Amino acid sequence: MSHPLVNPADPPEVQTAKLIQIADVLMRRVEQASDDRGAAYAQFQRNVLLEDLVRARTADLERALDLLNGSNARLAEAKAEAEAARANLASAIEAVEDGFALFDAGDRLVLANSRFGQPLGDVHARLKPGLLFGDYVRLVSRSADLLPGPGETPEAWAQARMRRHQDRAVTFIVALTGDRWLQVSEHRTREGGTVILHTDLTEVMRLEREERGKLLDVQARMVRATLDHIGQGIGIFDAEARLVGFNARLAELLALPLPRVRMGLPFAALMAMAWTGLVPVGLAAQAVLDWAAGATRRGAPTRTALAFELARADGFVLSVQAQGMPDGGFVISFTDVTADRDAQRRLAEANETLERRVAARTEELAAALAQADEANAARTRFVAAASHDLLQPLSAAKLFLASLADEPLPPRAGETVMKARNALGSVEEILAALLDISKLESGRAAVDVGAVALGPMLRQLRDEFAPLAAAKGLDLRVVGSTATVDSDATYLRRILQNLIGNAIRYTRTGRVLVGLRHLPGAVRVEVIDTGPGIPADEQQAIFREFHRLEARASASEGMGLGLAIVERACTLLGHPLLLDSVPGKGSRFAVTVPLAAGEARVSAGPAEARTGLAGRIVLLVENDANLRRALAQLLETWGAEALEAGSAEEALALVEEIGILPDRWLIDYRLGAGMDGLALADRLVARHGPLALRLITADRSEALASAAARHGILQKPIDAKALEEFLLG
Repeated sequence: MSHPLVNPADPPEVQTAKLIQIADVLMRRVEQASDDRGAAYAQFQRNVLLEDLVRARTADLERALDLLNGSNARLAEAKAEAEAARANLASAIEAVEDGFALFDAGDRLVLANSRFGQPLGDVHARLKPGLLFGDYVRLVSRSADLLPGPGETPEAWAQARMRRHQDRAVTFIVALTGDRWLQVSEHRTREGGTVILHTDLTEVMRLEREERGKLLDVQARMVRATLDHIGQGIGIFDAEARLVGFNARLAELLALPLPRVRMGLPFAALMAMAWTGLVPVGLAAQAVLDWAAGATRRGAPTRTALAFELARADGFVLSVQAQGMPDGGFVISFTDVTADRDAQRRLAEANETLERRVAARTEELAAALAQADEANAARTRFVAAASHDLLQPLSAAKLFLASLADEPLPPRAGETVMKARNALGSVEEILAALLDISKLESGRAAVDVGAVALGPMLRQLRDEFAPLAAAKGLDLRVVGSTATVDSDATYLRRILQNLIGNAIRYTRTGRVLVGLRHLPGAVRVEVIDTGPGIPADEQQAIFREFHRLEARASASEGMGLGLAIVERACTLLGHPLLLDSVPGKGSRFAVTVPLAAGEARVSAGPAEARTGLAGRIVLLVENDANLRRALAQLLETWGAEALEAGSAEEALALVEEIGILPDRWLIDYRLGAGMDGLALADRLVARHGPLALRLITADRSEALASAAARHGILQKPIDAKALEEFLLG
């Protein structure tokens, strides 16, 4: 491998000098060579070629030198621009009011302005380019101008600062000596370097402190003015339970001289002075002191609300409320509640007096109610007995008058007999109505609720009232129905009978319509007339006994008992009763009856199935209230009038009270304490003679059967057929 005569790596000037030197050497060799022309010529040719090569190389070197000179010129220009930019950047950074420093990706200080680190006098001069970030932090941590936190060492401060350096962006405030404050902001660059800004916050912090102080002064004055104008005594204590704020009302309520209540006074001392005249109520004194001292102990839980009272022997009472604050202190208030406690005491006394009066009045009302119930029961029994006692002679009188009607009498006497028969009929109707009302009012009316077909009942009522309506020239229309309702057939018929009868009685001209409206799960039977109507202020009064509009109660025109019976029967059956009326246009009475699910019963009509028991009085003596009531309902369902007694003594008193002997007697053998049924039967027979009487018992012993043979026995459970045979016998 041949070696080049000139090293390409040498500068052009060096290469040119080497080529000229080579040419001179070659020329001298040519001149010193032999005269051999062939060799000389060959040597000359080589020299010519070498010279051409040198010229070409020289031209290349000159062009390269030109390019290099151009590059050097541009490089110098760029360097000048960079220096200018660097100078401008330095000027700009220096113009920044905050301290500025730039660390590269290797955490070395690249540049910083004169304000960076200036507040740290012993560090500022050592902040030179090339300083490592860790060294910068160590210098700052040992600076005499740095004010570390309580108990914080320079090493701890430096470690905390290096941990913050790991974040991409961080801002924090550093306290310096001399009441100075420095805000440090640190941010990462895209190349991995770090930019740090130092902002002096001393003036800002001082102004803020001044403003806060002014605001606190204003608030303090407002709080003071507020405390001085409220009626409560207020005390504010710090975490060490020392008084740091209060109002004059506090000393006034505690009856303490104002100079003795001073700032810094311990809570225990204040309460000790207060307890000389006031006694804690609802909480022990030591518990109050323990509560106040609780927050001063390390690790103690947050104070909870505290409430108790302070009382004086003369009745003066203070309500005390204490509440903890976030800083460990607490606020306590004292409120004069003497008037409230006095009012509560008076109210309690008034309540006790009122309760005693209410209890006494209740006893009086209970006694009066018992008397009223007894009087009502006595009236019911009397009406039942009187009705039975009167209906028999009335029936006899009607029979006598009927027999006279078949005899030839003078016209005047015949007219008199007819009037007497009508009067007796009216009296009989009145007695029956009174008996119905008595039953309904006493709650002793027995009902037999079941499925009732409305169609047959309405047809019977139409046939019954058609002649009366025709006699008055009224148009009576009764709409048919296939509905089956859930009701008592007898009482439902009596309700509709009274409503239709009243409509015909009071309607002078026009018509009476009995129709039905179907409702969800029910049927409403409506009786509509074109009568005189009922004023609004009379629509409640017409349901009272013996109340008639624009007419006096009389046997000939009606006693005003029909609507009283209707209202009580509807109440007993639970059928709502409505009344709409317009004076001069007519009235509408409506009874709502629920639809029945089962098949309808065949209504017995106006006559009872067991006509043989109608009007008979049966005395039932039974100490078992449930059995007594069940037997009474059965008897009333059969048409009999049942008088009830729970003991032998009550039965004897009842017979003496009504003054009428019942038709039948049913006496339970075991009546509990006192006289038994057999002894009662013997006494009744001894006093009144032979009676239709039966003993009721479950005792099937031969001894009782022999002893009661003279009276007769119905064994329990009672056979209904045997009971009916006895009653009809």
